[in-house]
Amino acid sequence: MKIDSHQHFWEYDPVRDAWIDDSMKVLKKDFMPDDLKPLLEKSGFDGCVAVQADQSEDETRFLLNLAEQYDFIKGVVGWIDFKAPGLDEQLADFSKHTKLKGFRHIIQAEPDGFMTGKTFIEGVKKLQQTRFTYDILVFERQLEECIQFVESLPEINLVIDHLAKPDIKNRSFDEWVARMKQLSRHPNVHVKLSGMVTEADWNDWKKDDFTPYLETCLELFGADRLMIGSDWPVCLLAAEYEEVIGIVEEFANGLSQTEYDAIMGNTAKKFYNLD
Repeated sequence: MKIDSHQHFWEYDPVRDAWIDDSMKVLKKDFMPDDLKPLLEKSGFDGCVAVQADQSEDETRFLLNLAEQYDFIKGVVGWIDFKAPGLDEQLADFSKHTKLKGFRHIIQAEPDGFMTGKTFIEGVKKLQQTRFTYDILVFERQLEECIQFVESLPEINLVIDHLAKPDIKNRSFDEWVARMKQLSRHPNVHVKLSGMVTEADWNDWKKDDFTPYLETCLELFGADRLMIGSDWPVCLLAAEYEEVIGIVEEFANGLSQTEYDAIMGNTAKKFYNLD
C-alpha cells in the first residue's frame, strides 16, 4: 500500500486562512478531494492522510466528513484543545470515528515554552489511554523544546512533520542533525519526509539540496520510522505534486525493496493503523 501521509483540504476563507499572505496567492482557493484524487492516482498512491490546517474542532469534523465520502482518504489527523477542561469527554466522543487517527497542534505558530507547558503536556498525555497518535509541527529552532516534549511522552506514537522544518534554503544542517539524533533515540518517534521544498529556495531548489537531510533521517531513524508526505497543496508554493513525490521516491528507489515499501506506505499504514 502506497500512502501520502500528509496533505490538506480546505474551502478557502480569507479571514480564517489569514496565514495565506500575498506571497502565497496560489493557495487562495479551494483544495478538495476531487482535486487531489487524480494526483494520487498518477503517482500510484492507494490513499492519503488528511491533516488539519485550522485550529478548530470544526476542522476535524470537516475532514472526517470528507473521509466518509472518499474512500481514498484513509485517515484524518485532526485538532483538539489539549488544554480544555472537558478533554476526556471530547476524546471519548472522537474515538467513535474510526478514520480519526490522531491529532496535531500548530506549535510552530506558538510562543516559546508552549509545548513544554504543564497543561499542554498533561493534555497530550491523555492520548496514552486512547488509540490516537500525535503529529509534531515545529520549526528547527523549536527542537530543543521538542526534545523535552518527546521525553515526557514515551508511550504515545509520535511523528515529526516536515523533518522539523530545517532551514534548507540557508543550508542549516549541523545543529539540526544534533537535535534529530537526540530525538531518534526515542523509538516511538517517527519522521515525515515532507514539506522540504517550502523550506528551500521556492524558485531555485534542486533535488540535491535535500539529499543530506534524507540520508540523515534514514541513518538516524531507519526506513521503518520514515513516511513520505506531499504537504499538498502547500507544496505548490515551490513545486508541483509529482515533483515533491519524485524527490523522496527517487531517494527511496536506491534502497532495498523493504525500505522502499516502508517509506512509501508501510510505515504510515502501521503508524496510523490504516485499512
